[in-house]
Amino acid sequence: MPSTPHPVRGSLLPLTGAALTLVLALTACGGGSADDGEALVGLVTKTDTNPFFVKMREGAQAAAEEHGISLQTYAGQHDGDNEGQVQAVENLIAAGAEGLLITPNDSEAIVPILDRARDSGMLVIALDTPTDPADAVDATFATDNFLAGELIGQWASARFEAEGEEARIAMLDLNPNPTEVDIDRDQGFLSGFGIDIADEGIIGDEDDPRVSGHEITEGAEEGGRQAMENLLQRDPEINLAYTANEPAAAGAYEAIEAAGRQDDITVVSVDGGCPGVDNVGSGVIDATSMQFPLVMAEDGVAAVAEYAQSGQLPQNTEGKDFVDTGVRLITDEPVDGVESEDSAWGQENCWG
Repeated sequence: MPSTPHPVRGSLLPLTGAALTLVLALTACGGGSADDGEALVGLVTKTDTNPFFVKMREGAQAAAEEHGISLQTYAGQHDGDNEGQVQAVENLIAAGAEGLLITPNDSEAIVPILDRARDSGMLVIALDTPTDPADAVDATFATDNFLAGELIGQWASARFEAEGEEARIAMLDLNPNPTEVDIDRDQGFLSGFGIDIADEGIIGDEDDPRVSGHEITEGAEEGGRQAMENLLQRDPEINLAYTANEPAAAGAYEAIEAAGRQDDITVVSVDGGCPGVDNVGSGVIDATSMQFPLVMAEDGVAAVAEYAQSGQLPQNTEGKDFVDTGVRLITDEPVDGVESEDSAWGQENCWG
């Protein structure tokens, strides 16, 4: 999943013998060799099955070919597998890689091995998910998740204002211990809707009667269904559902449809995966903010190529402390004052 506009402000021993062989067999997804003199860059993703990271790998492979770079790709065995990622970075250090692109499974625990990678002369770039502390890498290429939330908030606000309707909002967040992605999308949505968010770093501290409540989804369809059921039981007058990602939105819609409310509850989300864009086209999701994992990886590889050639470090997007890889609002019901693309455009540019 996707990444954050305001990255958070926080030596593992290498495995040996059979354990080392096992981890490398589990984490290596493919790759090349720098034997021909090409610069070597490694891509280490959270998993190798999530469509978001599959698209990221595609972007890295295409950019490596374009820039004449050798690419080796690795992934954790599951979301949260820090040990596998640590061993992958160990392998890249040993291979003399000049660059590392990584989506950290654990933003803090990965830092010691990233320090070693940088000490070896490697350019280290976080993709999508920032490290803690953020300056543990040379650059972060990511979605502006606050803006992603803000866009769907602005769209929903304009729609409700045009219809002269007062909103009753269900907030379907990701995790019980919120990540920066979770916080930024939630707070961006509320801010875009025109709600005072109090402390921007805290979910649920707003004091606005339009917010009916917050529930956790774990980013999953079943979690979205259960969360929406809970909130509808608490407040049957809900007419707007914010969901932190599109699987949760699909689950929320199941609960909405079961309650016979599909015609009077608006659903908004963030991601831009192809199933989510399909759901925009079919009316399950009314608007979503699309992020671009392919661009993250392409730009990351290009930055390594530039660094290998000139020693030039990536430059943050003006006014931000990361490199913004873009976000687009996708909806088939455009509103005045909020730029958007339709679901047909979304289908041409989605991932997964």
